[in-house]
Amino acid sequence: MRRTVIAGNWKMHMTCAETREFAAVFRPLIADLPSNRQVVLAPPFTSIPTLCRHLEGAGVAIAGQNVHWEEKGAYTGMISAPMLIEHGVTHAIVGHSEPRKYYSETDEQINLRARSAQDHGLIPILCVGESLDQREARETERVIHRQIEQGLEGIDPLRLIVAYEPIWAIGTGKSCAAEEANRICRLIRGWVGNPDVVVQYGGSVNPGTIDELMAQNDIDGVLVGGASLDPVSFARIANYQVPVAA
Repeated sequence: MRRTVIAGNWKMHMTCAETREFAAVFRPLIADLPSNRQVVLAPPFTSIPTLCRHLEGAGVAIAGQNVHWEEKGAYTGMISAPMLIEHGVTHAIVGHSEPRKYYSETDEQINLRARSAQDHGLIPILCVGESLDQREARETERVIHRQIEQGLEGIDPLRLIVAYEPIWAIGTGKSCAAEEANRICRLIRGWVGNPDVVVQYGGSVNPGTIDELMAQNDIDGVLVGGASLDPVSFARIANYQVPVAA
């Protein structure tokens, strides 16, 4: 069975002091998670050592919010896989819609990032998704298929997580219907070409939507933004309960 991965992306939030406060509340709330659930947190780079230290032994994996394709060099503001690994990081988010939008990251660059992550033993969390204009133009499948095809060249699907994040649902309060999210996740798994690849959903996930999302057969977890900043909220997401069929 594919493992469930519940990931939180803090983006540009959380000082080290706030990270310590989060960990103190969050840690006991996830002490009894089922063994087949993996929690991953992606703090800002400055908070990685603090989070690793205060969640040591709690079973929480730490992710970088991005990773460069080179080990070192004249790349101001960037961070490499060895730099992340030195602090206990095991995962790296690549291809998130915000770097794609604000920093014009291309599918080719995202592929290089994912390959570098895997080459150094990190698990890339590759984000894919369509804009509202693309969805309304009925281009969702074409856009995501292209992102998968170009972003995963040379990538081992068994050391990979794909996160379907419709751009129109990120931080907007709008959530893709669970059945539609499940349909796209199923398509993604087929395009990757391996039935065991882990596929998440992300886009305004919160405690009110998590149970229905995780009841879907092809959704293996979630990538959470704003709701991961509150330890009680994110713990509720990690402790989701799949509704029992009547």
